[in-house]
Amino acid sequence: MAIESIGSVLNKKGHEICSVASGATVYDAIALMAAKNVAAVLVISDGALVGIISARDYGREVVLKDKSSRDVRVHEIMSTSLITVTPQTTVLEAMALMTRHRIRHLPVLEEGKLAGVISMGDLVSEVIAGQAFTIDQLHKYITG
Repeated sequence: MAIESIGSVLNKKGHEICSVASGATVYDAIALMAAKNVAAVLVISDGALVGIISARDYGREVVLKDKSSRDVRVHEIMSTSLITVTPQTTVLEAMALMTRHRIRHLPVLEEGKLAGVISMGDLVSEVIAGQAFTIDQLHKYITG
């Protein structure tokens, strides 16, 4: 099985993007994360990707500082130093980026436009599926 690209992962997973406006409350962002069962949402302002807010950001910047999620705005705690990939990036390259930067979510940009987002879980699932395919093919080869 060939090394998969992020584009093929997105095609299997889907291109749904969970996002909030930078002026939204952190409460709104957390409520969206809970509703969509995700740990991070992208932050969009005037149609452009400007940040990402994660459950980790919420814990560090709201809970541990004893602030109210209804009073704090997303732009106050979002991460703005974004690491992104393209659909042509390989799964292994993306995993290496995530590991090196200690992040769990990567926005995918195609020709500068947001195409989707992938998580470490998406990539791990892809690697496991690839290994299962390889094992199956080897088993068929050995047993004839």
